[in-house]
Amino acid sequence: MEIIVKSIATIRSPFCELVDMPIQPKGAKDAFATIEFKAEFVEGLKDLEGFSHLYLIYYFHETKVSKLNVIPFNDPTDTSRGVFATRAPVHPNGLGLSVVELVKVEENIVTIKGVDILDGTPLIDIKPYIENFDKVEGVVRSGWMKADKDEVSKKRSDNRFI
Repeated sequence: MEIIVKSIATIRSPFCELVDMPIQPKGAKDAFATIEFKAEFVEGLKDLEGFSHLYLIYYFHETKVSKLNVIPFNDPTDTSRGVFATRAPVHPNGLGLSVVELVKVEENIVTIKGVDILDGTPLIDIKPYIENFDKVEGVVRSGWMKADKDEVSKKRSDNRFI
């Protein structure tokens, strides 16, 4: 089955190069960006400003290959992992997911904070983070990922997925 997805907006961020940018929103907690929505989607922004955080679903437009096994950024053992057990940008469909803070909505421009996304990235969808729906209760396992928040926030990209 083929699925056709259209971009609804473009993300404008301070990160213009794939190398040496944050690899997760935790590493970009003070980075601001804007999302420029296409005119035909502006009506869909109604009531969005009532939310503090958003999910962004976007397309890794600068990733040229997909891989089923990768050595992830935050694995100090340099072990090859299945791509579906990672957040690497080389998944078969090239989709990214980030949770960001919503700062404001003005006409077709949405300002966000805590963004780890390359400038010019096409936005596929946006959804509000709703704590009562999305917060995971109980024990949470993170598989092979053992890096703490501080390690993750300091990690920067290299050229392994270019």
